[in-house]
Amino acid sequence: MTEQKATNVTWHDHTVSKEDRLKLNGHKSAVLWFTGLSACGKSTVANTVDHILHEKGIHTFVLDGDNVRMGLNKNLGFSAEDRTENIRRIGEVAKLFCDAGLFVLTAFISPYRVDRDRVREILGEGEFIEVFVNASLETCEARDPKGLYKKARAGEIKGFTGIDDPYEEPENPELTLDADNKGIDELAEEVVAYLDSNGYLSA
Repeated sequence: MTEQKATNVTWHDHTVSKEDRLKLNGHKSAVLWFTGLSACGKSTVANTVDHILHEKGIHTFVLDGDNVRMGLNKNLGFSAEDRTENIRRIGEVAKLFCDAGLFVLTAFISPYRVDRDRVREILGEGEFIEVFVNASLETCEARDPKGLYKKARAGEIKGFTGIDDPYEEPENPELTLDADNKGIDELAEEVVAYLDSNGYLSA
């Protein structure tokens, strides 16, 4: 648990409630937490789902790992401690989006189970949807669009998830996507179908 350093702060309730915002939007809100190895397809699937939902008139926003590290988390590296802080900050930002009545789609490796579970704990019931984009290390290495696996194998990158740092697969994710054998569009449709069948796309 992160220490609360500021002691002279008071929580202020909003005049407009989350329920008011959901009613205005006409749909529920939640955090779709895409997790998996580098190059498994997290960002691509998340952005495809984002596009589909946007076309349906659903309010959404994507938080992508690289993008967030270029701004909010630019002072964090890839040590275990920094990875934990990275995910903690993202979880808090995602909660704000969720409270604002949006679907927030996060695409982060988020390799440690305990860090993902902490994000789940700060959200309301049913608001954390863990989506495991399941692609084997072999598949991800074969794709390697950024050349990161090649650099990790050559020793140029230390602490790379799947090579010399662990990835802890989700034990009970809401959704597991077979990214070894299915295309991006099919995987995205599975996510949208899950939201639809579980009543998320209506108020």
